Amino acid sequence: MKIVACNSNRPLAEAVAAALGLPLTSASIRRFADMEVFVEIHENVRGEDVFVVQSTSYPANDNLMELLITLDALRRASARRITAVIPYFGYARQDRKSGGRTPISAKLVANLITEAGANRVLTMDLHAGQIQGFFDIPVDNLSAALLFTADIQQRYPGRDLMVVSPDVGGVVRARALASRLNVELAIIDKRRERAGVSEVMNVIGDVEGRHCILIDDMVDSGGTLCNAAVAVLKNGAAGASVYVTHGVLSGGAVARIGASPIEMTTVTDSIQATEAVRVSSNIRQLTIAPLLAEAMRRISDETSVSSLFN
Repeated sequence: MKIVACNSNRPLAEAVAAALGLPLTSASIRRFADMEVFVEIHENVRGEDVFVVQSTSYPANDNLMELLITLDALRRASARRITAVIPYFGYARQDRKSGGRTPISAKLVANLITEAGANRVLTMDLHAGQIQGFFDIPVDNLSAALLFTADIQQRYPGRDLMVVSPDVGGVVRARALASRLNVELAIIDKRRERAGVSEVMNVIGDVEGRHCILIDDMVDSGGTLCNAAVAVLKNGAAGASVYVTHGVLSGGAVARIGASPIEMTTVTDSIQATEAVRVSSNIRQLTIAPLLAEAMRRISDETSVSSLFN
């Protein structure tokens, strides 16, 4: 079993390797003067079970090309099996035709990863579950729910909690967390006027006097979650905290969350934290390295991965 780290989130790859008690495979992933990606694997991987760790986060196109070229290099080096470990799967929001003459980019990226040489994919909290069906190779979609459940129970003991879905599309995810915590569920009914802008309309559920846990798979601009926090507080909630798997946090998202009434926003390290995130007073990271490491160990040992979800 060998682990190759690309450049998008090397600290996470190092933490995974440490959890497995393995060194990272020696490899060079660099740029030519015109920014073309060049990859060279410095160790023999013939017949090996190789895991490539790379989130396709910002800059998404550069990181995607690094992943594709690394997969191709390993395939041509005769690796026995190549698993693309993609903690954050970019382009996942483009999972359907949103209008006339628009692409389904998530399917295109799935095809590229498969054609580049991946034999299977390990990812976490896909934006849309049906993306697993875009691949013609096995996909293991891990969930941060267990990690979040344990952290919430430790961080908010004795509080009257309520899980809140910031939109109708996230109800299944929120219901699963509410079930694990044995608390009630509320839903934010919002109207999106255009991409990146949301307007909160109604809170479905009685949040009065309760500490609301807003749950989502990703936070990009932060507008939806900030508006949702304002909405539940206006409806009498005692407080609002946020748990999100992927902290995309583009543009002024960190400042927007910092100025919001959100008590704390918890994200995982599926995307490497920027300096702004590291110094923020109300954004913190939980590591997914032990979870990824255990899933990779089970894949290599040909044992059950789905039992991790129980």
